[in-house]
Amino acid sequence: MSPSGLDAPTFASGGADAKRKPPVPIDGAGAAFHTGDMTKAASPHAVTFVLITVFLDMVGFGLIMPVLPSLIQDVGTMSVAEATRIGGWMFAAFALTQFVFSPLMGNLSDRFGRRPLLLLAVFGLGVDYLFSALAPTVFWLFVGRAIAGLCGSSYVIANAYIADVTAPADRARAFGLVGAAFGVGFVLGPAIGGLLGHFGPRVPFYVAAVISGLNLIYGWFVLPETLTDANRRPFDWRRANPFGTFAVFQRYHGVLPMCAVLGLYFFASAIYPAIWPFWGATKFGWDTAMIGVSLAAFGIITAVFQGFVTGPAVARFGEVQVCLIGMISAVIAAIGYGLAGGLFVVVVFMLVHGPEGFVHPMLVAIMSKVVPDDAQGELQGGISSVMNIAMLLGTIFFSQLFAYFMEAGAPVQSPNVAFYAAAGLLAGVLMLFAAVKPREAYV
Repeated sequence: MSPSGLDAPTFASGGADAKRKPPVPIDGAGAAFHTGDMTKAASPHAVTFVLITVFLDMVGFGLIMPVLPSLIQDVGTMSVAEATRIGGWMFAAFALTQFVFSPLMGNLSDRFGRRPLLLLAVFGLGVDYLFSALAPTVFWLFVGRAIAGLCGSSYVIANAYIADVTAPADRARAFGLVGAAFGVGFVLGPAIGGLLGHFGPRVPFYVAAVISGLNLIYGWFVLPETLTDANRRPFDWRRANPFGTFAVFQRYHGVLPMCAVLGLYFFASAIYPAIWPFWGATKFGWDTAMIGVSLAAFGIITAVFQGFVTGPAVARFGEVQVCLIGMISAVIAAIGYGLAGGLFVVVVFMLVHGPEGFVHPMLVAIMSKVVPDDAQGELQGGISSVMNIAMLLGTIFFSQLFAYFMEAGAPVQSPNVAFYAAAGLLAGVLMLFAAVKPREAYV
């Protein structure tokens, strides 16, 4: 095993293992195939850098969660319901920026290569962390979240990079490792935010800025370019905006239905960044440290499933069945959190919740198999746009729903209603996927 956890043949540039076999498209027909051999190997250090970058993206996203209530209150006095609403709009600002800029970043990487865009995004993240640490008002916190959304597009390029150096048959496992990096980031992000938050709600951002700077230096020396000249294509503004990307997806049969599933799934899953810290503080009286620990525990569980279970599960059941398992666990967990009466029950349902980590990498792997090599960055940018517009709308919806049912005039005053609503939506996503799921006929 390489340091990144991926077997060497996956990243080899020569020999039989390096040749990309053209997969049968989602519907078993059509002509959208991956062709050509990879001519430039990615070193273990380069792949490690990509995974670290994804990890740091999630650290930046997660570290704000446990300190968000106190951070908002640090710049203004308000009730929990008011802070929840503002927190929801802040996450919406993050998601909106990613929705707008992710296709641009993905298309630029298809034209100019993965290396310069990925390094630029890492640099921007470090700048954003400093910006957020110094923000004097709620308005500037919003600006910081928007900058974070723009720079968070590094995830788009990281996925395109992985697609460049991974054979189609291995992508579910590779994207599972990317998901595991997300999970580990989700462990340390909230943990850093929760523990360092005791020294002040801005301290975690200074730490994240230093880590990002070190990662930029590391990547500058170890990251090679993986996009070959043959796979570069001219930049087209019509394909570099979110709506233009959706139109391009129509060329690849089966991608749009999967995008619909992905979007609805992320809309329903937005309940966790939208209300988890407020829900924990309101229902159980959790402090900043406990919120961070709870998020870290869930991150560990998700990372274990994505990093160690994804590959064997796909080999045994196939991508579609593994995705269905993940969606079922998501429905059960959302109901369970609403019913939970204490920390022990929450932890039990976190374990049940773990397989949900399969859903995203499976859907991405399915779509990547029917898109040509010169459009992988475009695909990842479009997927990111779908995810982020869904997260934008979802965080607004669930934060406002939670706030409404916490106010004195609500018909039912409860912190759990939002979880029941999410469970119903996730059940709908499950049924939609079962209706449009592809035949797994890849060779």
